[in-house]
Amino acid sequence: MKVIATNIAKPTTIIWNGKEERTGIYKYPVKEPIYLGKCDVLKDTVIDRKHHGGINKACYLFSENNYAYWKNLYPNLDWDWGMFGENITIKDLDEATLRVGSIYKIGECKVQITAPREPCYKLGIRFGNQNILKKFIDHQSPGTYIKVLEEGYVKEGDTFLLLQESENSLTIKQLYHLLYTRDKNKELLKIAIDNPLLSESKKKKFKKYL
Repeated sequence: MKVIATNIAKPTTIIWNGKEERTGIYKYPVKEPIYLGKCDVLKDTVIDRKHHGGINKACYLFSENNYAYWKNLYPNLDWDWGMFGENITIKDLDEATLRVGSIYKIGECKVQITAPREPCYKLGIRFGNQNILKKFIDHQSPGTYIKVLEEGYVKEGDTFLLLQESENSLTIKQLYHLLYTRDKNKELLKIAIDNPLLSESKKKKFKKYL
């Protein structure tokens, strides 16, 4: 797996339900390396700290392989890397093989896979269509958030290498499916709940289905 682009956002003002808001969804490629800190990417814009940024969501990765699918659905948009709000676009990133808790090397950093991205209305605003939210969920390729274990710089061309695979944990794709499906597999729920990287709010939600 290889870094295709590193992306940063400046604060952008949007209108939602008649009110002005600021967002960091409008990320675009930068030529210089980006610095992955413990809680966010240096010089990036994180407005909604409840749902983005922090220890377990310090950086968001998305697969370059998915761009062709979305470009076909939305051909008239001004396409560039960072379109999904990702800080790092990676070739051959596959949520079906990324396990929650697995540790990877990327650039100067050591990072840990934590959680899939759950889309919100701001993705719909960037795409000019709120219908993308359901399509994004149905496509089952959400990208992943990471925890930064060792800080450092990441640049275009860096590799994303597995250092240690997590045992007895769900893949990002399995966890993402579990979040949205009505028919939740109880064995997978138990595995998810036992993972220390799962947020307390998600554990509480999952326990209701057991």
